[in-house]
Amino acid sequence: MTDDTPRTGGSQGYLRIATEEAWATQDLFDAWDRKMAEPGADPGFVGLAGFYTASQAERPQNIKRRLLDLGEERIADMDATGIDRQLLLLTAPGVQVLDTAEGVALARSTNDVLADAIRRHPDRFSGLAAIAPQDPAAAAEELRRGVTELGLSGAVVNSHTQGRYLSDQEYWPIFEAAEALDVPIYIHPTGLPKDMIRPFQEAGLDGAIYGFGVETGLHLLRIITAGVFDRFPKLRIVVGHAGEALPFWLFRLDHMHAATVRAQRYESMKPIKRTISEYMRENVYITTSGMAWEPAIRFCQDVLGADRVLYAMDYPYQYEVDEVRTHDNLGVDAATKKALYQTNAERVFGLGSR
Repeated sequence: MTDDTPRTGGSQGYLRIATEEAWATQDLFDAWDRKMAEPGADPGFVGLAGFYTASQAERPQNIKRRLLDLGEERIADMDATGIDRQLLLLTAPGVQVLDTAEGVALARSTNDVLADAIRRHPDRFSGLAAIAPQDPAAAAEELRRGVTELGLSGAVVNSHTQGRYLSDQEYWPIFEAAEALDVPIYIHPTGLPKDMIRPFQEAGLDGAIYGFGVETGLHLLRIITAGVFDRFPKLRIVVGHAGEALPFWLFRLDHMHAATVRAQRYESMKPIKRTISEYMRENVYITTSGMAWEPAIRFCQDVLGADRVLYAMDYPYQYEVDEVRTHDNLGVDAATKKALYQTNAERVFGLGSR
C-alpha cells in the first residue's frame, strides 16, 4: 500500500503555506469569560466564544487546546498534514468584543506573544497583527508597530466591531495605515451582531455553516460600495472561505449595484469608479479555508485570476489531511498549484521579506 500522506519540504514542487490558521492566549479566553458574565452580553459573542470556553464536548475542548499551542503540538499537526508554514490569525472574536482600553492593551500583548512564537519557529510561523478598531487611531498605530517592530505581515480584523463596520469613515485610518505599510488586512468571520443573529441562531445557521459567510461577505461589500478602494487604491483585503461566496454573485452584484445607484434609492449608496467585480479582481484576495472543494476553487481561479486565490486550512477548526489531498490533486497545471500553495502567499503577505 502506498503512503500518500502529504510531506513537508517541497518535494512535490511547492511548499504548503496555510494562510488562515487560528490561535489564542489564555488571557484572551479569560477576558471573554469576564465579558460574557456582564449583564446583556452580546448573543453572537456568547454563542461563539461560550462554546469554546465552556463546553466539555470533545470537539471544542480539542480546538481550545490547539488554539493555545504555539509549539510542539501545532508543529506536529502541521507535519502530519504536510503544512510547511502557518500564517497565524488571532481567533474570532479576538479583542473586538472588549471595552476599548482592554481591547487595545490585549491586542498589544497578544501581538508580543505572536512575535515571540515566530522568533522561536521562524521557518514554520508567520502572523498578522491583532488590532482593536474600537480605537481607530490606536489600531492603526498597533498595525504600524506590528509590521515595523514585530515583523508581522498585516492585520486581522474579526469582521464587525460591536455591530459596526470598517466601511464607516471613522475606521479609515486603519486602511490608510495598511496602504502606507503595503500590507493586507484579513477580514475573518465572527459571531453575528445582535440585530442580525435571531433568524440564523434559531435555525442553528449562525456559525460557520452559513451565518459567518453571510456577515463577512456583507462587510466586504460595504467596504467596496462605500468607496474605500477609490480612496485607498493600493489597499489589499483578504477574505477566506472561497471569498465568502461573493465570487459566485459577481454578475448580479454588478448589475444590481449599477441599477441601485442609477435609481438613487439609498443616500448611502453613491457611485464608485469601478464595478464590484473589478475591485474584487484588483484589490481583494481570497483563500480556500474550509472550502476544500475543487469546483469552487477552480471557479474562483477562473473568475478572479489564479494569482488571487491562496490556500488555507482553517486550523484547528477544520483539520483534515484529506482536504490537503484535495488541493494537491486539483486538475490545474504545476505553476497554478504552486501559486495557490506558495507564491501567492509569499507575495501578498511579504513572507520572507520582513
